[in-house]
Amino acid sequence: MAEDIQETPAANVQVLLDERELRQIYSNAYRIHATAGEVVVDLGFNMPNPNPQPGQQQQLLLKITDRVIMSYVNAKRLALSLGQLIKRYEQQFGELNPPGQRPGQQ
Repeated sequence: MAEDIQETPAANVQVLLDERELRQIYSNAYRIHATAGEVVVDLGFNMPNPNPQPGQQQQLLLKITDRVIMSYVNAKRLALSLGQLIKRYEQQFGELNPPGQRPGQQ
């Protein structure tokens, strides 16, 4: 839906959501860097180098397609939201283990 109206009961504020310019991307990789006042998240995807040179070791190409720049406050809110989302997912489907990490390892 292009425009949704959501009620925020605690503050009694209406939030109008405009998705008319929404873009969707696929990302299986990210890079995070920061300045003193902002967090920068680059999104993209890893893929084998499409133009390997003979005799070179295997290479991955990280193609960065989008950049999100946000304040540290919003970065923390995003981190908390993602943490809650993953916790609910793991409660329903089981623990996720990033590649190279053994189950139960933090």
